[in-house]
Amino acid sequence: MGNKQELLEYLAFANTLLDSMDTSINRESESNVWKYSSYKNYAKKYNKLASLVIPSVKSAEMLDLYNIDKIPSEFNTVASQQKTLFFSVHANLSILKAMLESQVGYKEDKVLQIRDFLEANLRRATFNEPEREVQVQDTIEQLLIGKGLEKGVDYDREVGRVKVSIKEVIPDFILQKLGLAIEVKLSKSATKSRTIVDEINADILAYSKGYRSTLFVIYDLGSIRDESEFKNDLEIHEGVSVVIVKH
Repeated sequence: MGNKQELLEYLAFANTLLDSMDTSINRESESNVWKYSSYKNYAKKYNKLASLVIPSVKSAEMLDLYNIDKIPSEFNTVASQQKTLFFSVHANLSILKAMLESQVGYKEDKVLQIRDFLEANLRRATFNEPEREVQVQDTIEQLLIGKGLEKGVDYDREVGRVKVSIKEVIPDFILQKLGLAIEVKLSKSATKSRTIVDEINADILAYSKGYRSTLFVIYDLGSIRDESEFKNDLEIHEGVSVVIVKH
């Protein structure tokens, strides 16, 4: 298997190709039926990348290669054929990208980066002692925006319902591309901290049905004495992280 740095370079190129394909059609109006005519050029680039990736990833047999000589040119195809071929390349490139992300643990790394970023910056971005959870949520959103994340693209707030039995729950934040839900808690008292544990256990059950990872950010106003004891029984669940930020 290829080393991680090499695979990350392949992943970056896959992302660049996908971005280029998306840009090439999005900048053209819907009335331009010939905007998919670059399909063969992208098929060549995909083949080159796939040929490099195949020896380096698991399940490489799932990747298709195109017989470029048998793909008709743009002058011998109608618009509907060009569109079909274009999205065929796009789909295969997306599969290749997903394989690379899985191989290098890309999503797991990104989730850890988000966790560490919030743990390091939430307190210093909070100027006044919060009275309500929504104030902590607002600060986290400002931090995400400051990190360069775009709402509706990289993250969303209070969307992504998960249904458990007859009840629906909604995470405070989701980063859909990472399969990550973020839930914010404000702990004001020892009684509240015990309640939070019960809430988190219920949230873990719910969010695990819709998200690969769940990050609980607890802003503590002095009610949690032993952070390790508080977190240990919660973080035994796969994909669950707990961050306690003290005011």
